[in-house]
Amino acid sequence: MSLTARWICSSRALAWAGPAAKGYNRSRRVRKIGKYAGPVIVGGCIFITYEILALGENVTLDTQAVEQEKLNSYIYVYTIPLEQQGLEGITSKARKELQRAVKRLVQATAEMFSWPLDEQYMRLDVEDHESGLWLLLKQTQSAVKPARVQAVQELAKKHHWHDYQYRTLAQACDQKTSIGLARSQDVDLRFFLCPPLQKVIEGGLWCFGGNGLPYAQSLSSVPSEKVESFCLQALAKHSKVPSHCDKIVMNGGLQLLQKIYQLRHDSQKIQRNIIRTIGNLALHEHLHSAIAQSGWIGILAEVMKSPHVIQASHAARALANLDRETVEEKYEDGVYILHPQFRTSQPIKADVLFIHGLLGAAFKTWRQKDHSDMENKDTNYTECWPKTWLAADCPSLRILSVEYDSHLSDWRSKCPMENERKSLAYRGRELLTKLKAAGVGDRPVVWVAHSMGGLLVKKMLLDASEDPEMRSVVQNTQGIVFYSVPHSGSRLAEYSVSARFLLFPSVEVKELSKDSPALRELNNNFTKFIREHEVNILSFGEMLPTYIGSMIKLHVVPLNSADLGIGDFIPLDVNHLNICKPGSRDSFLYQRSLKFIKDALAKELKRTIPRIPMSEEATTLYCIRREC
Repeated sequence: MSLTARWICSSRALAWAGPAAKGYNRSRRVRKIGKYAGPVIVGGCIFITYEILALGENVTLDTQAVEQEKLNSYIYVYTIPLEQQGLEGITSKARKELQRAVKRLVQATAEMFSWPLDEQYMRLDVEDHESGLWLLLKQTQSAVKPARVQAVQELAKKHHWHDYQYRTLAQACDQKTSIGLARSQDVDLRFFLCPPLQKVIEGGLWCFGGNGLPYAQSLSSVPSEKVESFCLQALAKHSKVPSHCDKIVMNGGLQLLQKIYQLRHDSQKIQRNIIRTIGNLALHEHLHSAIAQSGWIGILAEVMKSPHVIQASHAARALANLDRETVEEKYEDGVYILHPQFRTSQPIKADVLFIHGLLGAAFKTWRQKDHSDMENKDTNYTECWPKTWLAADCPSLRILSVEYDSHLSDWRSKCPMENERKSLAYRGRELLTKLKAAGVGDRPVVWVAHSMGGLLVKKMLLDASEDPEMRSVVQNTQGIVFYSVPHSGSRLAEYSVSARFLLFPSVEVKELSKDSPALRELNNNFTKFIREHEVNILSFGEMLPTYIGSMIKLHVVPLNSADLGIGDFIPLDVNHLNICKPGSRDSFLYQRSLKFIKDALAKELKRTIPRIPMSEEATTLYCIRREC
């Protein structure tokens, strides 16, 4: 009685998928019948061979079956009675048969990847449902860039393949293809290999992979998760220094971060800091191979599907920095892409930049206004309206959000250089450099700023007007939206200064005071700048006081300070925190802001970008076997 067995081959394991013989279970049987003889790599797939030691029947390889399915990730093995075999030893015979089959596989794969896209391809003995896979895989390695991009786009649309087909392609595709797939919307995660197994690291971040200072942990009552969070924040700061990035990778940082990421799957804060660090490392192209080989591409692709906007945006930034195939810009620490986060054929016609204010953040500042009655909360509530609403209403825009640290008080000890780094002048230069690296200024721009963020926008534009390399930022600025920006100062600064012996107001707060010479000079220079360059301005002002803590109720930015005196000024019945948080998509605040953005960019949004003719090779790729 013949026995049919199916060997499923992958880079991680050999699984026995056929029916078990009488008296054997599957795990015992593999141990009993053979020993491992070594892997054979064919076209990116790993075929694991075994030497047959003992069986009641000889085992031979059905070469006809191999010829029929040579492009699959499995082969068939049959057994026939001893009397039908020659005198040759079973081990030698099985090895020779397998070697012949593998040789034919190598030849077939080599021929396929060397043939051009013409009728010769169809001569290959391949099943119809398999030919599309190998055709697309070949095109991902084309010398023509549009053909490569188109091939990845077609691959990402495949949702009906068998599991082994996804696994085959995961092992065979190159680094660029994997990154392109990870940046494709709704991609099947089976396109990505599982991360390699990580060895257990004793000590974790306390010693970065070795036995460092274990006694320090024993002397502290701080939970290990909080300690890891602090260490990861420090590591993220180090990853902003180019020379430190090389050391992080050389010392096994990628593997260590991956291990912690897996262990702390329930901590969004820890995972965000880890992905933030990967995004910083990805700024350096010579580290891309190490990032890909350590298994981060598949992890980032999975995080891109996260319902949490912050997690997904961190992953989008990291993958954009890795994708040198379709992305020329680099997104440095603190610059996040809200839209488009995936590869898209939609041409980007303009940029909209969001800059938060004091104690704000790149995401939470721009969430929808919270409802007091949670039961009546809209089911369409968004944690970031620029990403959800603006991207849907203006899909041809690139939407960026910028983040920087800010503080109300300098009570805690700090670095002596911290005062300079927190000043408007320093922050303006730093953010302008980051935005230039992200390609801001290459197309029309609208700035949207809340509170102190508006002062930063003013400072950046003035600095750009004096720098010949940054002039394009000024020339392409079409409009600015100010949400309660203290052009003439803030009452929060007045209160903090009067209570300075208790609060120790920070540099940011001091610069917001009405008697600040720097603020007065900034406002005067910016007013002249606007009149010279005829930039469209829309300002909103708050009419309700804001609770600062549980005891202080304060009108943070008076209406006369929020009114620049140029452009439209609209006071609203909201407080300082909610002035930039629309209550709904139909609210006046959002609809008026949307209208301003569309009007400022009207010429660009209506402009038709000529369609670039597809190359002959890309056209062939698109047409041949589209049904696969």
